Parts: sequence; structure tokens; C-alpha cells
Amino acid sequence: MATVPASARVVVIGAGIVGNSLVHHLARLGWRDIVQIDKGPLPNPGGSTGHASNFIFPVDHSREITDLTLDSVRQYQELGVFTESGGYEVARTEERMQELRRRMSSAQAWGIPSELVSPAEVVEKVPYLDPSVIVGAFWTPSVGVVDSVRAGTLMRENAQELGAVQVVSTVEVTGIDTEAGEIARVRTSGGDIETSTVVVACGVWSPKLAAMAGASIPLTPAVHQMISVGPVPQLAERSGEISFPIVRDMDTFCYERQHGSDLEVGSYAHRPILHDAETIPSIEQAKLSPTELPFTAEDFDPQLEQALELMPEVLGNPEVEIRYAINGLLSLTPDGAPILGESPEVRGLWSAAAVWVKEGPGVGRLLAEWMTDGNPEYDAHGTDIARFYPHQRTRAHVKARTGEAFNKTYGIVHPSEQWESDRKVRLSPMHQSERELGAMFFEAVGWERPHWYESNAGLLSEYGDAVMPRAAEWDARWWSPIINAEHLAMRERAGMVDLSAFAIFDVVGTGALDAVQRIALAQMDVVPGRVVYTPILDERGGIRSDLTIMRLADDHFRVVTGGAPGMVDLKWFRDHAGEAAQVVDRTSAYTTIGLWGPRARDILGELTDADISHEGFRFGRCHTIEVGSLSVLASRISYVGELGWELYVPIESGAKLWDTVHQAGQPHGLVPVGIGVYTATGRMEKGYRAHGAELDTERNLAEAGMLRPKVKEADFIGREAYVKQRSEDPVSVLCSLTVDDHTSADGTKRYMLGGEPILSADGESLIDGHGHRAYVTSAASAPSIGKHILMAYLPPDRAVVGESLSVEYLGERYPVTVAANDATPLFDPDNDRIRS
Repeated sequence: MATVPASARVVVIGAGIVGNSLVHHLARLGWRDIVQIDKGPLPNPGGSTGHASNFIFPVDHSREITDLTLDSVRQYQELGVFTESGGYEVARTEERMQELRRRMSSAQAWGIPSELVSPAEVVEKVPYLDPSVIVGAFWTPSVGVVDSVRAGTLMRENAQELGAVQVVSTVEVTGIDTEAGEIARVRTSGGDIETSTVVVACGVWSPKLAAMAGASIPLTPAVHQMISVGPVPQLAERSGEISFPIVRDMDTFCYERQHGSDLEVGSYAHRPILHDAETIPSIEQAKLSPTELPFTAEDFDPQLEQALELMPEVLGNPEVEIRYAINGLLSLTPDGAPILGESPEVRGLWSAAAVWVKEGPGVGRLLAEWMTDGNPEYDAHGTDIARFYPHQRTRAHVKARTGEAFNKTYGIVHPSEQWESDRKVRLSPMHQSERELGAMFFEAVGWERPHWYESNAGLLSEYGDAVMPRAAEWDARWWSPIINAEHLAMRERAGMVDLSAFAIFDVVGTGALDAVQRIALAQMDVVPGRVVYTPILDERGGIRSDLTIMRLADDHFRVVTGGAPGMVDLKWFRDHAGEAAQVVDRTSAYTTIGLWGPRARDILGELTDADISHEGFRFGRCHTIEVGSLSVLASRISYVGELGWELYVPIESGAKLWDTVHQAGQPHGLVPVGIGVYTATGRMEKGYRAHGAELDTERNLAEAGMLRPKVKEADFIGREAYVKQRSEDPVSVLCSLTVDDHTSADGTKRYMLGGEPILSADGESLIDGHGHRAYVTSAASAPSIGKHILMAYLPPDRAVVGESLSVEYLGERYPVTVAANDATPLFDPDNDRIRS
């Protein structure tokens, strides 16, 4: 055992693929005085890396995960530890074939060569597979396997050769001390290490380590079963570790992967078997390793029978025996994504958790860049540890969601699919009224949000085909034409929306103005009562967020942002507010109701004596008004492009406000309107961009068509980069496109959902100056104009209004036209309605 040093600039806990990749990239970026520790022996300390099957399929529906995977493959190839074998994802059903066509769209969107093939073509490369069991397959030639232990060893040794890292194995962390909410030291069985920065990169043990510092990393260790059978005569004929393609039997949630003369069979179909980090056996107690638990054959037997159907010549051979079988532990998170970044609970505590071998080196590079200057190359909003709300960090929530998610690993997951577990955690004060109106609730960060209301079903006959019905089940899953009917009723009369899921926090104190000026791009030195929409940039000029800020007093600003990015935005404001300002979370203190439409002023006017005329209450202003016995903060702003207000009240008054507005609106034709209008149809008709879709740190405001007329004099984060971007021609342009013809080959009209590739009219890929292929960032019906709208970043030479292009959806191409190449709305382009 090496000597534990008394101090370090950073302590990296874990020597699996992630920890090793991280120290390598930190060293490459100039970090020194790194200490890496692991309680196990090297090179294989006993974590999940040591028993991983180590194959990599690059195609994912998530761009963020795909980017990390492709980056990892490049690094593995540079290290000489990657073997390309190709891989098939086979389908036994037509439903799965549709999903494979969807995977083809994702592959084309991310630029990964792939193709759909027949059973006969599969057998040409995998002759021991029975073609009668499958109906087709998805072939990706760049699939391969990696020696992850060797890769980690090489990376760790590279950091050691640079004199950057001291590695200490067989030493266990016994505590992590904090002082004033910051990391102070790491206690180990070999001595204490004074440090201000700790990275938890120890996989399934991560929750246990984070808890030592009073923080949480919400994941759970879960069993993935795998057996290895052999010797297999058909495999022994080939040399090397792998010479046949890997097969994913998607409908049975299994895979089969050659390993020398053996065949590995792994399953994600068995019952979820979840563990606690504290109950993982010690190295001394484990028969193989702490993450290789005793095999439970009764869980695997059904999958073995299904694997026998697919590969009867191999698995039906009585001479082929099970030589190795484990219940291997891996990390699952409540939303299925890795957990990366600095903890919002303890400054200096970083997480590199729930990362699979296929993403390891990419995550190592991303996190090293993040720790160095705060600006990783890839946008990380979907993996940021700060994304979790308090209830999402609880053990009960983590186990409920991971238990539900495990069998979805190879499942067909719709883009709008809803969780069933641990629901009704956050209920708005008008929840009961919404239930009585037949609300179809979707969940957002724990909130139950009405997506549409069955009470509005009568509107379908009123608007007829204008609701743009969808005949295809996939297009109509988790959707209703009532959404479009509500949209049209709001445009004609008025609608009210439950916006309780907003994240709300106040910036207060003598330094409040300086704080918001420094953080926000827009001018925040405005008179109290102004409402300012503003992007938030990082130092490179990338778009971290977009939100609204109300100035309520000289030293009081209220920030309102979306529920999904809410906690990430809160951490950003707290990290950059400075010592003279305090950032106070008020999300649970207030509820919000949106009231919009041509008759919104008539409705609100019946409830208040305040002057809400256009002259008395102008757009972009906020005032406290009386609505009956309620004191309401009214903000005249709109995300749906209509006259109206966001109405804020203490959460205990929300039910009263909802009922009051609903009752007053009935003579005016007011309808309750779901989030399907607010986040999709309404915003898309107006060309409003959404964070996480059109806006992220890899894009800038010039590309998004969101440049301001001028730059404020006050300094702000990203100012220098933003000024430079304004003087340069964008290499990518965000456009709105309309679908010209929805008719598929079988005559059914199809409606894109997002993520599909945008191609030339002849089907050629479009690549912008970043090297990104064009794909649909958002898609939604636009009932007011009778079109289906897509948003996509295009190369500048294709971002021309009237340009004819195409979109690929589930294996077919549909003609589309560029309708706008800036932020000009397709509906009410002069914004007359919103400012009336």
C-alpha cells in the first residue's frame, strides 16, 4: 500500500474506468497534486468496470449520451483497446421494427452509419442464429468491444507519467469532512488528506460516499444478470476475443456476445433486484468481487429459454455448459441518466456516477473540463447532479423509479412516456378542481400537471378537422386532439393554465442588482415593476438558460424559470451571486396561473378594480393587484403569444384564485388549458425557443436568432464571447419548418415528434459549421395555421425561407419547407395580439 499524502488539490475516489479517465484528463489539462484512491487492488479493484461485458452500441435517442459515447469510442481507439465487431439489434415483432426504424432516424441525425437488414442478412454474419425467429434487424458496423480495465490502466499511467497523480490502492475512505458547507478533508484507513475538492467516481458505492459529506447522489446498485457458456464449437473456429457481431435480442431484453470460444448472454428482462450501497459485501466477504453477487438461476431461466429460441445450435448443444454466472451490480438513477457535476449541497464535492463503460472516457473529459473552467465541450443539462429536487434524492423515490426503469433498458420508450411510480408527490392547490375537470396529468419534477382536460372534449366537434387528428397510434400515444382544441379556444376566447411547476427564487440584499446584472445578459437596472426576459450565458457565450426576472424593489428580484431546469438554475445563481446577495428558493411558497387570450382582460377586469388597460398595465410590467380578497402579483408576459398575465399568489391561495378565475371566465368562453398548449402548440406557433431543445451551451444566441439590439454596458458572464458572436456570421441557423405532406406510403398521415433528421430534398445529410447534422429539436402541431411545425438548426446556405427540404420519420421521408430563418413567429408575426 502506498503512503496516503497529507494534502491534495483534488482527491478522486475510484479507480474504475471513470476515475481513471478523469485523472488522465485532469492531468492533460494541467492539474497536479491529484490523489486517486480505491479500496480495492489494482488494476481491477472490484467495481462494475471489472465485470462489464464491455460492448458499445453507439446509437441512442439522446444526443447528449450519443456524444459522450462517440467521444469515448474515439479515446478507446486511440488507446488501441477497441475492437470493432459490428452489432445487430434484432426484432421479433413489427412493433419492434418500428422502433428500429426510429433508431435509424436517430442514427442519421447523429451521423452514425447504420442500416435495416433482413433476417437472411443477419445470418450471413451470425450463422448460428435462427432467422425464422426474427423479422428484421438494425445493423451498426461501428459497434465493438473494449478492454475497459486495460484502458483505465493506460489512462492512469499516463497521468502518473506526467507527475500529476499519486495513486493509493487498498485504502478505504472512512469519512469526508466539511466546514461551512465546503469540502475540508478526506479520512481514510491510511490517514487523512486535507483537500477542498473531492470527486466521487466509485459507481455503486457513490451514495455511501456522498452521504459521508452530508450530500446525496441519487442512484441505486441494481443487478444485471449474465452467464457465459462454452466452449462453443462455432466460436472456437475463429481467433481472437471477438470475430462475430454482437446481437441484442431487443424483444426479450437480452444480448448475446462472443468472448473467445464462449458466448455471454445477459438480461434486462428479469425482476428488478435492487440493493443499497451500504449492503454491498466487502472485498474480504465477496467470493469473486464486491459487485459480482451469487447468481439466482430462477430469475434467469425464462431468458435462457428465449435465448435458446434465437440460437438453438449454440445453447441447445449439450456439450456447451454454463462456465460463469453472476448477478453483477451496476448503477441505476431515477431518470436513467448519469449524475455529473458539483453537488448543490456541498461545495467542492463532485459526482462522476452512474456512468457505463460506453460513456466513461467521454465523461472523464467532460468533467475535467467542467472542473477546470466550468465550460465542458458538451452540454450537460441532462446529466447535471443539480437537476434533482429534494424528493428525487430520497431512497424511496430512487428505488421506485429505478425499479420501474430497469426493464425499460431495452424497452420501447415513447418520447412522452410517463412514469407510473412515486406519483402525486407535488400537487398544486387546484389539483382537486383539475381532477373534476378530467385532467390528464403528466408528471414534471414531481408535479402533476394537466396536459389536457377531458372536460374540453366537446370542443372537438366545434373545431372539426382543425384539431389535426392523428390516426397512427405511435403519433397519438400520450397525446390528444383535445390539446389542439384547447389551443384554438384560447386563441379565440381565453384559456387558463396551471403553472405551479415553475421554479421561483428571489435574489435579495444590497448586492442583488449587481448579482443579476452579472448573471443576466439583459439590462436588469430597470425600475421596480419591470419584467425582463433574459438568456443566461456561460463564459463561452453558450446558452445556460433562459428565464424571466421581475424587479420587485430596489434590492429584490424574483426569478421565474421552468421546473425541469429549476434546480440547475438555482445553483448557477447561488454560485455567481456574490457575498452581498442572497438567493432564496420560493418555489414551494407560490403558485402561478396563466390567463391568456383575447378576452383575458375582460375576465380579469371583472375581478379587480386595478387599471389593467393597455396603457395602465403595459406588456413587460408586473404589479400587485387585488382579485377579490386575494393579493395577486400579476405579470404581463406570455409564452403562448396572447394577451394575458401570469398570476402569482401564495400557494395556500391558489385554489381560491383558480376557482375565482374559472367562474368569472365562463360567460366569456374561458377553458382550462393543459401544458400541451403551453409547452408545444402555443410556443411553436410563436417561434419561442425552449431550453434543452433549441437552447443549450453548445449553441449561441446568434445561431438561435435571439441577438438583442444592443449590448448593455455592464459586465456580465459571457459578455466578451457574446460581443464576438455578434460580429461573426453564424455557422448554424435555427429555423422553423412546416411539413408540406404528411401522407405515408400506406396512406396514413404521420406527425413527427422530435429528434428526426432534416435532409435535403434528395435525402442527403445537412451538416453545419459545427459538424452537427440537422435534426428536429422540437415538433408540434400549429392549429392556428393548420400546419405541423418543426424547429431545426440548418447550415446557413439552407436556412433560406422557401427552401425545400425533407424530414425522415420512421423510415420514410416527408417534404418540408423553411418557413422562418429567425425568431419571426409563423402566427401573428407582428405580435399584435400579445401587445394589444
